[in-house]
Amino acid sequence: MKKLPDLSISTEQMYTAAMQRIHFLMKKGDSNLSQTELKELQQLSTAAERFEDTRYPLPKPTTLSGMIELKMFEMKLKQKEMATMLDIGEAKFSQILNGKRDPDVDFLKKIYYKLKIDAEFILQHV
Repeated sequence: MKKLPDLSISTEQMYTAAMQRIHFLMKKGDSNLSQTELKELQQLSTAAERFEDTRYPLPKPTTLSGMIELKMFEMKLKQKEMATMLDIGEAKFSQILNGKRDPDVDFLKKIYYKLKIDAEFILQHV
């Protein structure tokens, strides 16, 4: 299989064209794509994601629960799965996220070590 060159998207026009090609390939369905088309789809998707990340950055969370929810999104975890990962009860985790319960020191340590949330951010938002 021929290797496709690395793709870089630097303009809105290139992004629009890449998205049109991505949609075309996706409409065909995975099982109907050749190996070359699958590789092209992967490279186009990666290039489009890089362009979106630089052109349309998401605002930083301004609350501790917002930061935890961002981490859940990035890790593709549901609230129940995140609670298990943090070794905390689901009810307690839900109450902390919804502002019905203040986080304790043990919880703050867990989000620092396991989620890699910056200590300064944690201290400023407790």
